[in-house]
Amino acid sequence: MYEKLVFEFPEEYNEVVADGDDPGFVVKPQAYFRGASQIPGSKFNVGFQIFVKPFFLDRIPHRHNEDEYLIFLGGTFPNVFDFDAEIEFTIGKGEDAEKFVITKPTIVRVPAGVYHCPLHFKRVDKPVFFQAALMEGMFGGIYDTPDGPVEMRYNGPVPCKYDEAKKCDACGKCLEEDWRS
Repeated sequence: MYEKLVFEFPEEYNEVVADGDDPGFVVKPQAYFRGASQIPGSKFNVGFQIFVKPFFLDRIPHRHNEDEYLIFLGGTFPNVFDFDAEIEFTIGKGEDAEKFVITKPTIVRVPAGVYHCPLHFKRVDKPVFFQAALMEGMFGGIYDTPDGPVEMRYNGPVPCKYDEAKKCDACGKCLEEDWRS
């Protein structure tokens, strides 16, 4: 009955970086929990990455329907306070935007509806453990476009829950499933 509540992490590898970006910015493999597509009914998704090189992770301001938490720790385990990096992160948009420079272990709460990003790992002299946890069943954001706000979802290089022969296309059907079904 409860087996649907236990999920073993598969190894994941970066599949997409912007043209000209170094794909070696993060240790591979990585681990992600992709929410409802992996545990039905989940309202949480999270990634676990260790950055080893500078990288401009997210350039475009966006917002979410639920809270997001960004965690920055030293990636030289077991001492998570062994931190030597400079990371720029913006909260807000336009005149209300505030840029924060992260130079020590930090957690940031981004409340639902608050614009945030860019997120730029400018200097990484020691590995940085980065965790982005979004309180939604699938990762995505709401982006302003010339045609108005558009919600875009991304569920990574995982198979579709309903057709393992195809890659998840973030249709959202799994978000409606309950763990008891």
